[in-house]
Amino acid sequence: MKFKTLSKLGMALGLGFLLAACSSDDDSGKGKDAKEVNLAYVEWDTEIASTNVVGQVLEDLGYDVTLTPLDNGIMWEALSKGEVDGMVAAWLPNTHATQYEKYKDSLDELGENLSGAKIGLVVPSYMKVNSIEDLKNEADHTITGIEPGAGIMAATDEALKEYDSLADWNVLPSSSGAMTTALSKAIENKEEIIVTGWSPHWKFASFDLKYLEDPKGIYGGEETINTFARKGFKEDNPDVYTVLDNFHWTSEDLEEVMLEIMNGADPKEAAKNWIKDNEATVAEWTKDIKK
Repeated sequence: MKFKTLSKLGMALGLGFLLAACSSDDDSGKGKDAKEVNLAYVEWDTEIASTNVVGQVLEDLGYDVTLTPLDNGIMWEALSKGEVDGMVAAWLPNTHATQYEKYKDSLDELGENLSGAKIGLVVPSYMKVNSIEDLKNEADHTITGIEPGAGIMAATDEALKEYDSLADWNVLPSSSGAMTTALSKAIENKEEIIVTGWSPHWKFASFDLKYLEDPKGIYGGEETINTFARKGFKEDNPDVYTVLDNFHWTSEDLEEVMLEIMNGADPKEAAKNWIKDNEATVAEWTKDIKK
């Protein structure tokens, strides 16, 4: 589950240039070359990995694939307007609940592509605190967050209101990359740190971490990561739609790609390596396309 903190004006201008470069003049997406596919994603480590894998599978099938990184809210809006074709980056039912309610009627929902996801406040296992309600003076009353547009940041703002233990705490916005860097440094020095975290994520394979219990249920329960397409994409490109619809994998699959990227591999190369090692799984995604 990387964002950039932009001014509203800068974000609007940036989106305009980006979508002008990546989209056809027809905002509905119709009339585009059937071999051209534009997938949007949020720059979280999870979605960088998953979108690169799906994009590479489509490239291997002969498609000209564009991967478009967008702010979370803009990703949903762009898809609802047909400015991109699909995304495999929707966390439901809680993390992206606001965007889902706003845009769901303008999208085709293809269902989950991964189950067992989770969000919450995460700490190193050596910290003695186990529940949000038990927080007192840890980490200088600071929670290290990610990008302001993330659903987990909205949930954390709500937690600050609902938990008396967080009454005088603050959330430090950053990015998913900056958050994991801060986490790594704190663990190296055996320091206290509390971060906004989610799984699947490579940090759980690299560090000994735990979620803080959330008695009030602010962060919700188990989540799924879901796939969506623009309206009309099924008719415009049924084969790619079918691959997106069939796309489903496990947390272990995703974390394998994420960890390779974290260790320095280019996301495209990590995707190619995973595809090579998991031909049977990829065959299930592509089995229903028309030859």
